[in-house]
Amino acid sequence: MALPHLDFPWDPKFSEKAGPILDLYQGIWNGTPLHPTDYVLSADEKTSIQARQRRHRSLPPQPERPMLVETEYQRGGAWVYLAAWDVRRAKVFGRCEASNGIASFDRLVSDVMSSEPYRSATRVFWIMDNGSGHRGSKAIRRLQTQWPTLIPVHTPVHASWLNQVEIYFSIIQRKVLTPNDFTSLAQLEDRLLRFQQHYQQIAAPFRWTFTRKDLAALLSKIAPVQMEPAA
Repeated sequence: MALPHLDFPWDPKFSEKAGPILDLYQGIWNGTPLHPTDYVLSADEKTSIQARQRRHRSLPPQPERPMLVETEYQRGGAWVYLAAWDVRRAKVFGRCEASNGIASFDRLVSDVMSSEPYRSATRVFWIMDNGSGHRGSKAIRRLQTQWPTLIPVHTPVHASWLNQVEIYFSIIQRKVLTPNDFTSLAQLEDRLLRFQQHYQQIAAPFRWTFTRKDLAALLSKIAPVQMEPAA
């Protein structure tokens, strides 16, 4: 888990917004343990994933020689990869879209909420940032009109480190997108979705140990830094 950079101004309600997310990771909501038919999803978008058609294929590392990656390439287009990570079940849902926004995010939500066990769940908590496709009261009304058991939980600004799906994205970056060497968008999509299918066969819930108590200590530590006037 990457902790935040102090260069960014923090949301004045950071603790108020982050606390419920940390509780959900501990299996708690409003001070009460989650029910077995409650589910917690962490969702986000990984944008502008390019299909780079390199002039020469990359060569894997060899003993005493690093990976060799051709620097010249042609751009073959780009995907937005949207994913939702089930925090307690270690399941991942994902799809590639040509662009980001309301329609693409709603398709991801539909993929999850129309399938079991989420379709029959008591509550499905969706942890998400304040991206254009799912921020604000208008987005909450839209999502809950379609899916009444869905409970959006928004992160504070500059708090991607609170969103567990970012851990999965870091795995994607290392295992699928390094090096970025694809002949087409179709090949890139196939690689992303095949890895997604493979990963959830072997995945376990991420070991998340950062709690409200840790958050309070962190905020206390950085508060003087946040209050210092700019040089």
